[in-house]
Amino acid sequence: MFDTTVAGSLPKPVWLAEPDRLWAPWRLDGAELDAAKRDATLLALKLQEDCGIDMVTDGEQSRQHFVHGFVEFVDGIDFEHKVEMGIRADRYKASVPQVTGELRLRGRVHETEARLARAHTGRKLKITLPGPMTLVDTVADAHYGDRAEMAMAFAVLLNAEARGLAADGADVVQFDEPAFNVYMADVRDWGIEALHRAIEGVGCTTAVHICYGYGIKANADWKATLGSEWRQYEEIFPALASSRIDQVSVECRNSRVPLSLLSLLEGKDIQVGAIDVASDEVETPEQVAAVIAEAARYVPREKIIASTNCGMAPMSRDVAYAKLAALGQGAALARERLG
Repeated sequence: MFDTTVAGSLPKPVWLAEPDRLWAPWRLDGAELDAAKRDATLLALKLQEDCGIDMVTDGEQSRQHFVHGFVEFVDGIDFEHKVEMGIRADRYKASVPQVTGELRLRGRVHETEARLARAHTGRKLKITLPGPMTLVDTVADAHYGDRAEMAMAFAVLLNAEARGLAADGADVVQFDEPAFNVYMADVRDWGIEALHRAIEGVGCTTAVHICYGYGIKANADWKATLGSEWRQYEEIFPALASSRIDQVSVECRNSRVPLSLLSLLEGKDIQVGAIDVASDEVETPEQVAAVIAEAARYVPREKIIASTNCGMAPMSRDVAYAKLAALGQGAALARERLG
């Protein structure tokens, strides 16, 4: 009861990439960079285990960004001629590559880090991938002319990689879909269908992570406009409850999502975000346990997994791992109180 995990990414060591920022440039190249990525992955595993994390990840140490770490392996995408595009319904602008032809996967994407992680931990292993809708929302379409069609094309590629990750020994493959709280009608019309295509035949547990984004200024400014209660999920949780996804990851700590909405995800395992990634204040174990206890009012206890609200890539490493230690201790405290 109350196993622990992280949403996905963790900060990179200073010898691998510039700290405390997204899109941090690598500090090495060639064979030295490959070796450093492997070393950072092993270190992330060890530190998660030391913090009491039950379902560890590779920390996304081999990726500059959770989306572009995947699309860099996809043919049909032009990185040389980027264009400016509004992201998440124009919440912010970004310079993005363009889809200029039929999407094709050049080969495996995260096999190296998945197999490395599997060989060096006896704990459950989760590997993350960007979701089809979020991919569509993070690249410019100059070929398909239809978001749903392009999402299904990405879903085919994601499915191939997800099947490979399951064969590599991943216990959970998670698809990150921050776009799911922006395009509610699209989630129901084709977003979940694209997820179903992505998980087809995948031989392990599947999860979807939805959230209000990293703790960056554009997201913080947007959240300030959402009022005292964030009820966007009310529109999509029933559809997710009816989906074939096994787990749903939701931010709960310091968010304004009413936790009563979790009852709309009946039947699913819930990764309950009990760690705020938009603040450097380190939670106490008591605060973590309190979030878990509140979630347990609406979700069967055996279906709760304690997690972080979102990825931790832009955070200070010291702060991030202090927060993970609090997560492990808080889950243990919740087991004592609620077990």
